[in-house]
Amino acid sequence: MDYPKTNAIRCLLQHDIPFEVFAYAYEERGGTRVSSRELGVDEHAVIKTLVMETDAKDPLIVLMHGDREVSTKQLARVLGVKSVAPCEPKVADRHSGYMVGGTSPFGTRRAMPVYAEQSILDLPQIYINAGRRGMLVRIDPKDMARAIKITPVQLDAAHREAQGVLSEAFRREGRAQVCQFSPAIRILFPLVRIGRPPGDHADAVGWLQG
Repeated sequence: MDYPKTNAIRCLLQHDIPFEVFAYAYEERGGTRVSSRELGVDEHAVIKTLVMETDAKDPLIVLMHGDREVSTKQLARVLGVKSVAPCEPKVADRHSGYMVGGTSPFGTRRAMPVYAEQSILDLPQIYINAGRRGMLVRIDPKDMARAIKITPVQLDAAHREAQGVLSEAFRREGRAQVCQFSPAIRILFPLVRIGRPPGDHADAVGWLQG
């Protein structure tokens, strides 16, 4: 297949990272929903490259599953800063050297720290932008570390929200369940009743975690 030699492609070639190029009909503001549909692949395996900045205007890149959103509050906690927000398109273009919609983490104009959702690295293969709108490359996510330094993080907004709901359930139920054995002794049992309770302790661990 003949394809443009973008800076991202040059970076992959320079670091001997195997890849396969996939072209599709780009749609403005279509994002990973369109690219996954056009290529017939799971949107979870299509990775979006987001250029963000801290409140001090320090730029960074975040890699996230196409079907998930970034918790900027959690990212700010990880970075130890007041806040993090997506860059304006023109600012993002200036930092990366690519147009928004064609941003790749490889071969960027400015070197920026890269943070990737940890579960991305567990996938057997991913589709990620090749530095041009309408062009992705399929690679092994573990190979990315050969070209760029990646910090694995957990920023999935849906995951963080689910954790918050469960924590709140523990807090409320734990405070409510009080068993009085004597006038002088009270023992608290933080019990969470979610669905049908398990039959033994081993089940309980998987029941609460799953």
